[in-house]
Amino acid sequence: MTNHLVNAYPALAGKLRKVALANLPTPVGRGAIPAASGMRDIGIKYDNLTSSYYGGNKIRKLEFLLQRAIDKRAKRVATFGSVASNHALATALYARRLDLDCTCLLSHQVESPAIARVLRLLLQSGAEIVRYGGDYRSRVETMRRYLQGRRTWAIPLGGSSWLGAVGYVSAGLELAAQVGAGEIDAPERIYLATGTMGSAGGLALGLALAGMQSEVQAVRVSPDEIMNRKRLDHLMAKTASMLNRLDPSIPVDLHRRARIEVRHEFFAGGYARSNVATDAAISIARDALGLDLESTYTGKAMAALLYDAGQAQHRDAFLMFWNTYNSSPLPEIPESAIDIGLLPAEFLRYFD
Repeated sequence: MTNHLVNAYPALAGKLRKVALANLPTPVGRGAIPAASGMRDIGIKYDNLTSSYYGGNKIRKLEFLLQRAIDKRAKRVATFGSVASNHALATALYARRLDLDCTCLLSHQVESPAIARVLRLLLQSGAEIVRYGGDYRSRVETMRRYLQGRRTWAIPLGGSSWLGAVGYVSAGLELAAQVGAGEIDAPERIYLATGTMGSAGGLALGLALAGMQSEVQAVRVSPDEIMNRKRLDHLMAKTASMLNRLDPSIPVDLHRRARIEVRHEFFAGGYARSNVATDAAISIARDALGLDLESTYTGKAMAALLYDAGQAQHRDAFLMFWNTYNSSPLPEIPESAIDIGLLPAEFLRYFD
């Protein structure tokens, strides 16, 4: 059974439906990282393996969000992100599998080699790609133009609504079950990157629901106006409230029991930017753990774990890295196979 939340709270069956996209539970394991005192064991949760089609953390959220689109008899889903958004790509790929049209409203970001590849994959998936930005009035007008009258179900940035966060509430219960089965020790701290807060907030709620004392280290990778403590607390409170409404045996104040700390010091100067600590963390993860990380999200989370591992107060703590980066190989698309002229003109600069 892959829906640990419904398994624990059967009254939610039929109320919190999901479409089966992920291969769950994802494995847990151990690895060793270099520390001042020698090599040090850490735990790893392999959410990079949520699917052999396209993995990573977005899939747990999309199981619930795309099911809701189907239940609402939508013909199209629309979502938001940057031009290299893993969330937008995952939404487009899985929407196509479910025979849903997809519109991706995308904004600019710092240039990186990943952008051209993501945009080609979006075009290959058949997604409609729209330039999204400007002032509030411009954004509203864009949404009206591309969403209204098209039987569209909108999925928020990063999939981080209360319903998306439910995917990671279930993930927290999944980890608790693996700890209970002796597959891994209970970690004192769990490190994962957070851009729009749904994964980190949902995980903290799920751990609290399971009675675990593990503290989530939510490593910020997005600007403060997107990821901040006030918005995180609001999302967690809303998720707890909605779960309580669906099953009153779930504490309405669950968010107050959750253990989560926002880490700002590994932001590296901006979204999709890197620094020495991030680059070093990516190298150590590759060489010591065999993990393929990247600089926008997971490299920053690993940098936080490595820093804490070197602090005296965490010398004896069992730390866990939650890998949220897809590791399933994506097809290499020949340039001649995709007409980039279908992109908004402003996005062509990423192919120069």
